[in-house]
Amino acid sequence: MNWENMPLLIILVLAVIGDNQSVALAALVLLLIKLLGLTAWFPSIETHGLNIGITIMTMAVLTPLAQGRISLGEMMSAFKTQSGLIAIVIGIFVSWVATQGMHFLKASPEATTALIVGTIGGVCFLHGLAVGPLIAGGFVAMIINALNSFKQ
Repeated sequence: MNWENMPLLIILVLAVIGDNQSVALAALVLLLIKLLGLTAWFPSIETHGLNIGITIMTMAVLTPLAQGRISLGEMMSAFKTQSGLIAIVIGIFVSWVATQGMHFLKASPEATTALIVGTIGGVCFLHGLAVGPLIAGGFVAMIINALNSFKQ
């Protein structure tokens, strides 16, 4: 194994130590793809992986609706409670922030490495979720835009 595999190996070890199966599995699969010489898959994974992952995550969130465990009446009642209204507003805000993060990460690849390190740290040691880079990127973009507006 050469040194360029070391970052994935370190992430794998940290994920195992931090007891995070999702990150461990992701690092292991990418390491295996690399070791098996299937690197031609990387551009497709990079291009489509995020959308596929978001689609699968959305399917998981919508499954209770599909199973009939959440009714239309229960959905409508979310508009009648304080926590429901706050959840709707925060859901809209966070999805917008994540979109800003996706645009920021595409435009600022140098920040991607730092966000990945921070996300892996949060996932492995704080038992966070690996959806952090998009949201974190959105917050970084918002902060940078705010700081740039003060410079003018």
